[in-house]
Amino acid sequence: MSTRDRLAFAAALALGLSVGVGVGLAADAPRFGQPITPADLAPWDVSIGPDGAGLPPGSGTPAQGTEVYAKFACALCHGEKGAGGPAGPLVGGGPLNSTDRDPAKLIGNYWPYATTIFDFTRRAMPWQQPKTLTDDEVYAVTAYILALNKIIGESDVMNAQTLPKVRMPNRDGFIPRFPDKM
Repeated sequence: MSTRDRLAFAAALALGLSVGVGVGLAADAPRFGQPITPADLAPWDVSIGPDGAGLPPGSGTPAQGTEVYAKFACALCHGEKGAGGPAGPLVGGGPLNSTDRDPAKLIGNYWPYATTIFDFTRRAMPWQQPKTLTDDEVYAVTAYILALNKIIGESDVMNAQTLPKVRMPNRDGFIPRFPDKM
């Protein structure tokens, strides 16, 4: 086969693949000009408000969270009992003050709402398979993290009613970056 024939074959192959890929992608293409249905939006509408708006049914305890933490190998990134690893600690950190130029901003001393823990965990964890935890598993690991930070007791149950009532240590000290979005 000559160089010219090889180039013609490669071009035909590339063109054929791009047409095949284009047809395949067309099925998943946005439907511009068509209204989005509630069913289309539901998988993306997972935001949880500070007041608990959007929290799903389910519940979990710190003891159940210990099991979830072990099952999904959270310690590989966050260390044993959340003490720290490549992805940083989930526990600890002293009080924030205005003299510290770069304070350690952790769950127990920075985050103003416990619902944020649920929201972030549900969206992003485990990092290699985000959004795969069940709601009960997210409530459990949230309870575990709160208990490790001594914000709730070892026997407290977290659910859609109790989680928004958790008073985070920095609730009144948090200064939002975009206050007009609050």
